[in-house]
Amino acid sequence: MRSRSEEFDDLVLDAVESLERRLHRSLADIEFAVEDVPSSDPPPWERRLALGRSFAATKNGAPRVVLYRRPVESRASDAADLGDLVEDVLAEHVAHLLGINPDDLED
Repeated sequence: MRSRSEEFDDLVLDAVESLERRLHRSLADIEFAVEDVPSSDPPPWERRLALGRSFAATKNGAPRVVLYRRPVESRASDAADLGDLVEDVLAEHVAHLLGINPDDLED
């Protein structure tokens, strides 16, 4: 039996693979992570609970996308909606890091 956390991780991995197919390129240079909730100290420009965040590459680290499991799960109405929402949030943040329009990643 798999936990909700493990199932969510699988959804993220599936969404990364789907994005790689749509982009026709590997996203291996981007780190992907899942955290249960965002930090309690959000940036001032976030007025609502974040579903995910992207972080540009730094001198010491690769670019990074973090999805927040509980906020994403709370917005989804069912399992199918959860998968779609994970893909949408991931696409938005990957597009931001790559400097492209998220709409260009639509199926």
